[in-house]
Amino acid sequence: MAIQAQDIPAEVASAKQRFSIIGNSPALIRAIARAIRVAPIDLSVLVTGESGAGKEFFPKIIHQFGARKHKKYIAVNCGAIPEGTIDSELFGHEKGSFTGAISARKGYFEEADGGTIFLDEVAELPLTTQARLLRVLETGEFLKVGSSTVQKTNIRIVAATNVDLIKAVEKGKFREDLYYRLSTIRIDVPNLHDRGDDIKLLARKFAADFAEKYMTKPISFSEDAYRAMLVYRWPGNVRQLKNFVEQFALFEAGEEISRQLVLEALPLDRSATSSLVKPGKPVNYEAEREMLWQLMLGMKAEIAELKAALSNRDTDLSHDHNSDRASHSSDLTTCNSDFSGRKHSPTSLIKYPVEDLLAPISSEEVSSHSTSLSLEESEKETIIAALERNPSDKKLAAEELGISLRTLYRKIKELGIDF
Repeated sequence: MAIQAQDIPAEVASAKQRFSIIGNSPALIRAIARAIRVAPIDLSVLVTGESGAGKEFFPKIIHQFGARKHKKYIAVNCGAIPEGTIDSELFGHEKGSFTGAISARKGYFEEADGGTIFLDEVAELPLTTQARLLRVLETGEFLKVGSSTVQKTNIRIVAATNVDLIKAVEKGKFREDLYYRLSTIRIDVPNLHDRGDDIKLLARKFAADFAEKYMTKPISFSEDAYRAMLVYRWPGNVRQLKNFVEQFALFEAGEEISRQLVLEALPLDRSATSSLVKPGKPVNYEAEREMLWQLMLGMKAEIAELKAALSNRDTDLSHDHNSDRASHSSDLTTCNSDFSGRKHSPTSLIKYPVEDLLAPISSEEVSSHSTSLSLEESEKETIIAALERNPSDKKLAAEELGISLRTLYRKIKELGIDF
C-alpha cells in the first residue's frame, strides 16, 4: 500500500522532487529516508538492487544532503571500463607507464578529492583493483600506475551492485575484507514489481513525458491494462517500464491502451532475466491462471448441459421405443400392403435398443472421461475447438479463449496442436 503524500517526511519529499523520483511505496520511502539519514555521516555506503531499479539516485542524495555537496561528485561504471585500463582510470598514471601513456593523467580518486565517488557495478572490478580500492578505504592512500609515490585522497565512496556479493565472496570473485568495508551502511532499493501502485504513477509520468518529447497526444491505460502491468514481474524494473511505455507513446499516440495490447507487448519469456526466479521453475501469471479458470468453468458447464441432454434423450428414446414396438406389431401387415397410406416406411420403425444407442456416449462414460482428463488435455481440446470454430482467423480464436494471440501460438506449439 502506498504512503499518502501528507505522511511522507519533508526531507524525503524534497529529495523526491529534487531528483524527480516517482513513487510512494513504503520500501522506496524507507530507502530514501535511510540515504538522507546517513548522508551527514562520512561512512562508505553499499546500494543494492536489481538492474534498472534506480540505484543511481541514492549516491546523489547522499552527496547532496552531506557535507561534501560543494565538492565534486563523480560516477564511474566499473563494468564499462576494460580490465587493462581500470587502474589508470581510477588512480591515474605517470607518463610512459604503459604503451600510449604519452603524458601523466589524474585518476578519478585524485580528481574527486574532498568529494564523493560513485562506483556502479562494483562487483565487476578485477581482484587486483579491489586490493587497491581496499587501501583507499582503509588509509586514503593510493599509487598512480607507474609511480612509487604514495598519494593521499579524502573521498567518500558509495558503491552499487545488482550482484549478491556474499555469493561472489564464496566463489572467490570478490574480496571479503572489501565487502565488509564497503557495506558499512547498506541501502536496499526495491524492485519495481514490489512497489505496487508506483507502476501506475510511473507509467502516467512516462506517458506525459514522451507525449511532450515527441509532440504527440498522450496515451492512457485502461484499468484492466494496469492490473496486468501490476502482476507482471518487470525483470528490467523502471528502465524496462520506461521503454515499454515509449513504444506505445510512439505507435499508439492518443489511444487508450487495453489489457490485450499490454499482454501482447510484454516479453514472452517473462522470467528469463529475473534474478529472483530459479531457472526451469514454472511461474504462474494472472493471464495463465485466468485462462485455465475459464477453461475449467466452461468444461463444467458443458458437462452439466451434456448430462441433462443425455437424461432427456434417454427418456424420449425409451418412450419412442415402447410406442413404436407396439405399433410395429399391430400394423406391420397393413404397412406392407398399404405403404402409400403410411407416414413412415417400415424400416423407419425398426428401432435399436436404447442401451446400444447410448453406449458410445453414456453419461457414466462422459463423467469418467472428463474426470480422467488431465488439465493439459482439457486445455488442448478447448483450444482445438476454438480453432475449429474460427479456422481462418486465429485472432478471433484467441479472443474467444480470453488470451493473447502470442499466448495462443505458444500454446499451439507447447501442446503439439496440428492445425
